[in-house]
Amino acid sequence: MLYMEALQYIHSLNVFGSRPGLERITELLKVLGNPEDGLEVIHVAGTNGKGSTSTMLSSILQCSGKKTGLFISPYVTEFNERIQVNGKPISNQDLGILCERVKSAVESIDSDGFIITEFEFITAVAFLYFKEQECDTVVLEVGLGGRLDATNVIKKPKVSVITRIALDHTGILGETEAEIAFEKCGIIKKSCPVVTTGDNSSESLAVIEKIAKERGCQLTVTNPLEAEVLSSDIFKSEFMWQGEAYTLSLSGKHQISNALNVISAVRSAYPEITPAAIKQGLKDVVFPARCEVIGKKPLVILDGSHNPNGTAALNRLMTDSGITDATAIVGFMADKDVSDALECLKGKFKKMVTVKVQSNPRTMKAQALADLCCEICNDVIAVDSYENAIKEVENENTVIVFGSLYLAGDIRPLLIKKFRQK
Repeated sequence: MLYMEALQYIHSLNVFGSRPGLERITELLKVLGNPEDGLEVIHVAGTNGKGSTSTMLSSILQCSGKKTGLFISPYVTEFNERIQVNGKPISNQDLGILCERVKSAVESIDSDGFIITEFEFITAVAFLYFKEQECDTVVLEVGLGGRLDATNVIKKPKVSVITRIALDHTGILGETEAEIAFEKCGIIKKSCPVVTTGDNSSESLAVIEKIAKERGCQLTVTNPLEAEVLSSDIFKSEFMWQGEAYTLSLSGKHQISNALNVISAVRSAYPEITPAAIKQGLKDVVFPARCEVIGKKPLVILDGSHNPNGTAALNRLMTDSGITDATAIVGFMADKDVSDALECLKGKFKKMVTVKVQSNPRTMKAQALADLCCEICNDVIAVDSYENAIKEVENENTVIVFGSLYLAGDIRPLLIKKFRQK
């Protein structure tokens, strides 16, 4: 199967949407020889910070000399980013070959009622790739929830990491943080260590603690208040924790909280990894569209903050970095909690430009989004294209592009072309 044929087939499965449950992925992996059973895995779930946490873990493991697989979603610049080995996305050729094999496996199963989803399919491809690449370890990010997520076929992870839990996907995962925490805790396996953040609410922590105890797991709850922040701006953060100094290339104090989870998870799973490797991995990590500085003059920041917890973190970053008088380009999915996400940024922008996300049919229309933005900003304009949005902001001193990660993926190349200094 050629690369474009593979992508077309994968995306054709999107029509079946999200269908929680492990029966289909279990049957598919059985036909493929259960490649997941031979993998050493760090499993990561949560509402906010999963991608950053997973990428930090991968960077540290690589610095320690381990051949490291990384499975993340969604992608920002290209589909292949979802499956990486040592920071390098799967090649077009390998993706095509493995998609052909998984497609054949799907077709070999009795088709009566067996409908594989896009995420299940690509999860199977990832497991095959990591197995055949003979990865020493794999960092596996949950797609949605945890308990019934396709990645949760992993039987015994080295460590399970649960990041910040917040209200998101409430129609699927539950209406309260406690209900959502229960779903995330599905990745906690008997006698396997667990790491989570003290940034979580008391109701979320209560659920995590209860389930970890029931399953005989050693639980580490990191406390962000124990980290001494030496500096934090849009370019990096420096902090002290437990007697060690760290430099983190990802910006924002919320990333320090994620980093504490990462350090604790690495210490738990791989005590032989040196402090030097941990420090280098945090210093080297790169993750597009997470408070990413695209240009400095003007200052252009791209951030995939799409729920209240994410936009609250963006608010803190702007405040800590002294960013005022900023202009925004915004695009959201219509099924997100857009009003509450915007409310977290009330008064932060002098002007907002709204767009529809061109690559996803679930997008909120630009004018509908503009109507909501009028609640937090006096100068709002809806435009019909990314190009016109960029024209509206090209003479501003500070531009922040936020909202859906699909928006980030669409608009990032245009921002780089326009604003990144040579």
